[in-house]
Amino acid sequence: MTHCILIGAPVDSGQKRAGCLMGPAAYRVAGLAQTLLALGHGVEDRGDVSPAPRDPVPHANPAVHHLAETIGWTEALSEAGSDAMANGFPIFMGGDHSLSLGSVAGVARHAVRVGRPLFVLWLDAHTDFHTPETTQSGNLHGTPVAYIAGRPGFDDFPPFPAPVPPANICMFGIRSVDEAEQSALMPEEVEINDMRVLDERGIGAPLREFLARVEAVNGLLHVSLDVDFLDPTIAPAVGTTVPGGTTFREAHLVMELLHESGLVTSLDLVELNPFLDDRGRTARLMVDLVGSLMGRKVFDRPTRSF
Repeated sequence: MTHCILIGAPVDSGQKRAGCLMGPAAYRVAGLAQTLLALGHGVEDRGDVSPAPRDPVPHANPAVHHLAETIGWTEALSEAGSDAMANGFPIFMGGDHSLSLGSVAGVARHAVRVGRPLFVLWLDAHTDFHTPETTQSGNLHGTPVAYIAGRPGFDDFPPFPAPVPPANICMFGIRSVDEAEQSALMPEEVEINDMRVLDERGIGAPLREFLARVEAVNGLLHVSLDVDFLDPTIAPAVGTTVPGGTTFREAHLVMELLHESGLVTSLDLVELNPFLDDRGRTARLMVDLVGSLMGRKVFDRPTRSF
């Protein structure tokens, strides 16, 4: 049995389309806690994190917005994540993807504390490898992986506890990359499994290869699941829809393989915007995926119409 610690992260500062702050409530209404309990896991809901107010922080890039708020969230979620890692399996319920600036920082603090390497599996349509200096949109939800990997340009943020080696970062489902991100990623060792790779090789082979590397060094594995990893035909409740995402079965296969590996130690659920949902179908699908990650098999699940 796993002790699951639910951490609400109603972050809406990392992008400009309001609604992600309702994500934690939607996961609770969709039965995340009940799903975990039914699988025999312990559940502790610690409520929603609330960052301390901060004075505005100017930035040389005029496009950057809500910088102070995002820094505040990063500090608060890093603290919450570090504490939760010492006591169980944290599930960060977002909230836009800028929450990962803090959630992964907290997990990294714990990794340093226990002397184990940290790996990150990024399930997303985007690489999120901008820095505050390179982003043209100014949306800081496009920067977490750069922060995690130790790219320069984050002087306003708390120093990342121990940057994750790019070779320890694996991306799945990528299909929308800005030119600046592509140029920055080219010399790095980040493993990028874009949709063409998954079309040609399938989901299973590259994921098993990555998991074997994590297991070989007794690593901690943080999984960051963005709603836009999924095809928008089955998961419409996201402000950054990109056609051609993973199917229902492909997404569940990823979760089933992760469960079978026994390696996952923390989880982000990000970019759910309930305002854009259709009667909660995306929230329920995300909860179903967590169920697969935590041990539920497809043949145990009642069939639903999406």
